[in-house]
This record gives sequence, C-alpha cells and structure tokens, in this order.
Amino acid sequence: MKKQNLFKWKHYQPDVIILTVRWYLRYSLSFRDLVEMMEERGLSISHTTIMRWIHQYGPELDKRIRRYLKQTNDSRRVDETYIKVKGQWMHLYRAVDSNTSINLRIQNYPKMKF
Repeated sequence: MKKQNLFKWKHYQPDVIILTVRWYLRYSLSFRDLVEMMEERGLSISHTTIMRWIHQYGPELDKRIRRYLKQTNDSRRVDETYIKVKGQWMHLYRAVDSNTSINLRIQNYPKMKF
C-alpha cells in the first residue's frame, strides 16, 4: 500500500498521524496525553480521532518496521569477584551479553575481612 493511499482523505498531514501513532505505541501515553501534546504544537485533535488512527495505522506501522528491528537474545553471563581499590575491598560485577558488550559495576563492600 502506498503512502498516498494510506492517508487519502485524511484531515491531518501524514507526518502528524505517523508521529502520534508512533508515540502511542512506543511510550505508555494515553489518548488524552497525546491530545495535550498535540495542542502544545498548535493542533486540535480529538482523543477519539487518535484512537481511530491507532486502530487503523498501528498494525500497518508495526508490519513495516518489524523487519528493521534487531533480534535480541536475552542470554547474559555474569561474573562476580572482589578487588581492592585504594585499600578497600569491593565487589566487581562483569556482565557480557550476546553482543559481547561488557558491563561493569563496582559496589562497595566494607564488611569483608580477608
């Protein structure tokens, strides 16, 4: 379906409709929150209009962007060890996810005696 056919006979610009639908789907906003946000931009849109846009364009938008989303793997490996920093023992947590991104966290652990 072409962009012109999707938005034929609509009162608002396609960019406004797509932005509103995207904000609703991406962030947990209510229809009335979106009405308020559009009013701040000088647009008067009813919450029922936004609801109809969500029902009409939500599935189409999801179908079009689904192929660009990166598949995720929730697998992570975590290692915990103790290190001495400036004379004080601390926990060092290392996590490696499926993309080999390394996340570090150092946490103070003052009660530890060696």
